[in-house]
Amino acid sequence: MTRLLCGLLLLLLAGCASQAPLQMQRSPDEVRAEILRKLPTSVEDRQGWANDVYVALTAQDIEPGSDNVCAVLAVTQQESTYTADPEVPGLAKIARAEIERRAAAAHVPGFVLSAALRLESPDGRSYAQRLERVRTERELSELYEDFIGMVPLGSRLFAGHNPVRTGGPMQVRIDFAEQHARGYPYTIEREIRHEVFTRRGGLYFGTRHLLGYPANYGTPLYRFADFNAGWYASRNAAFQNAVSKASGIELAPDGDLLMPGANLDNPGATERAVRALGGRIGMDAEQIRRALQKGRDLDFEETDLYARVFALADAAAGMPVPRAVLPGIVLESPKITRTLTTA
Repeated sequence: MTRLLCGLLLLLLAGCASQAPLQMQRSPDEVRAEILRKLPTSVEDRQGWANDVYVALTAQDIEPGSDNVCAVLAVTQQESTYTADPEVPGLAKIARAEIERRAAAAHVPGFVLSAALRLESPDGRSYAQRLERVRTERELSELYEDFIGMVPLGSRLFAGHNPVRTGGPMQVRIDFAEQHARGYPYTIEREIRHEVFTRRGGLYFGTRHLLGYPANYGTPLYRFADFNAGWYASRNAAFQNAVSKASGIELAPDGDLLMPGANLDNPGATERAVRALGGRIGMDAEQIRRALQKGRDLDFEETDLYARVFALADAAAGMPVPRAVLPGIVLESPKITRTLTTA
């Protein structure tokens, strides 16, 4: 199961990839024509999909070659089967359970919650009626926005923040889209959150997340893994593996090199393990911390820490250890109803 999702993506990619060599400096019409050829014939408005994929790539200066086109289409196929606002099975039940869980945690009596949900919402239906009929993350997000904005209890339960965190045809995180909205090529009619739930916005930000950063990966497998775990998570998981090889200290390959908010006196597990190698790599705690702070950038691979740890790990293994591995993170979300890892 740990490799199943990325394996499926690679199969989709293999089936999509063109056998012909990539022609450089192709016209926009030629690129769109290739995208059309690679889209399943069952997709509605194939011209619209092809144009939005083309814009998602070219507006971000990402080469619209066959490999990149296929990667975007493979993720879109798996995440939504080419649906801009895909339905989530059992979403109404999941959403109701989440609201009740939050109410219990906030010590809100059940009858108070029921009374709040019976209130009329801006579209004329009660919140309870909308909740019973919610099918997509966009519908749920809009319900939460109204509930938080119009009902005092809604703001209390959700601390003023909409809990819907992903959406659109590539299931991209909304906070990621908000952080990378500069240069967005379309007119923003409401907010970036709402753009994520559209075909054009979901493809644009999903493509940014998948391909919008430089990485020294030899296979798309690790970009697919990073798509769920975060940029450079596969590279960082390989570094953690190397630290374990060199130090003998077991680490979870989660791709997180620093514990959020940790000071020098209270480091996380990975940082503690690296410090155990301090004498062998000739680096003190402050030097190690400065290097690990580059863990979300390509520049981390240029640090002395990276080079010295991998040199020790290669020597311990008697061969080069991997520079990229699938991160092992158990995903948690109200809409995830089975054990699922990033890998």
